[in-house]
Amino acid sequence: MTAPKAVLIGPPGSGKSTVGRLLADRLGTGFRDTDSDVEATAGKPVPDIFVEDGEERFRDLEADAVRLALAEHDGVLSLGGGAVLRPETRELLAGHTVIYLEVPLDDAVKRVGLAQARPLLVLNPRSRMRALMAERKPIYESLATLQVPTGGREAAEVAESIAESIAKGEDG
Repeated sequence: MTAPKAVLIGPPGSGKSTVGRLLADRLGTGFRDTDSDVEATAGKPVPDIFVEDGEERFRDLEADAVRLALAEHDGVLSLGGGAVLRPETRELLAGHTVIYLEVPLDDAVKRVGLAQARPLLVLNPRSRMRALMAERKPIYESLATLQVPTGGREAAEVAESIAESIAKGEDG
């Protein structure tokens, strides 16, 4: 059975895509991002899916993308921040090396850039980001075989730390 070497989860701005690419390079493997898979399937960017088709449709596409990626990809896999909200996705993550990239609110806000098109962060972006992070944190923690703080750290340092933990078998 094919299984990813690492599955990265965490809120927007935690570094899943950036750290994921660096980690994949470090491990000599491929990188895959389920948000990119969703965009390829839908033929449009994530914000457009939310606006034109709704969040529920996006979550359906996302759940399918995660299921396929977990079955097909043997490298580093980055999940969208809300992918873990679906119970079926949480079940699929059991038995995988799941790495929760923890990030303080201030760092996440700086990294995301609240001017960017983030469908779930409209109106009061900082307040909404705080609420999303608080709501999802227990889910991230329950799924993680390894929790890695990213606040105030360079992406390369985080990737190196994860690679070392995986090499030592400290991921579960």
